[in-house]
Amino acid sequence: MGSLRTPTLETSRLRLRPVVDSDGDAVFDLMSNAHVLRYWDSSPWTDRSLSRRFVERSAEAARSGFGVRVVVERMEDGEFLGWVSLTDWNPDFRSASLGFVYTEASWGHGYATEAAGALLDWAFGSWDLNRVQAEADTRNIACGRVLEKLGFVREGTLREDCIVDGVVSDSWVFGLLRRDVAASGIIANY
Repeated sequence: MGSLRTPTLETSRLRLRPVVDSDGDAVFDLMSNAHVLRYWDSSPWTDRSLSRRFVERSAEAARSGFGVRVVVERMEDGEFLGWVSLTDWNPDFRSASLGFVYTEASWGHGYATEAAGALLDWAFGSWDLNRVQAEADTRNIACGRVLEKLGFVREGTLREDCIVDGVVSDSWVFGLLRRDVAASGIIANY
């Protein structure tokens, strides 16, 4: 696979840009927050070196052609809101996986839908992308709503697929197809 360009994108309220070294503290604060990560498939971070690895892996993902990850910040004040990614890029299957995490203070403002919509719009226009998949813990109703607003269809349930800190949980699998995006126009209207 060849390298991918990590975009800088702007919506009416948000800027999506490549992850940089100076994002390390904000990323650590986000990924070490137990409440924010209560439905995540791994434990909250306790080691600050993980934020350095996050920055390095973000750049490596694009270099290796694996995918892109961008920081989401509010345009009006540059406030760090979280991150969104498209990873597991497979040019043979023309598929990728969507993931995102946002600060608790940013919840309920439509930022997740707006940012993911912008990244998906860019990817469907830039890559020969046919399918995007996303997974969400079945207890994470808000994440499911974001995905459905973007046009994703809930396709099934992975039973007991995660065990984090001794808690067994199920995950929903969502899919978004190019033909659905083209027919609905949802993404371009984020």
